[in-house]
Amino acid sequence: MARMYRVLGFFCLVIGLMAFAGHMTEFALLFFAQAVAFVFLGYLNFSEKTYILMFWGYMAVSFIGFTYWSVFKMDMPF
Repeated sequence: MARMYRVLGFFCLVIGLMAFAGHMTEFALLFFAQAVAFVFLGYLNFSEKTYILMFWGYMAVSFIGFTYWSVFKMDMPF
């Protein structure tokens, strides 16, 4: 399970690099920070249950953040 967090870190790094190449600096910095966090967590060797609970927490925070941003911060086109 710890290896999966390092894989998530790698893919976040790749997405961050593509965003940086596309001149989306804030988006890129967000994914660079996630990449560092995932790789760091991948080397801590927690139990599998701990990794699953951390991922559930990460998904809950990201979905709440995405919903907040899309409802309250984005301009509606109509």
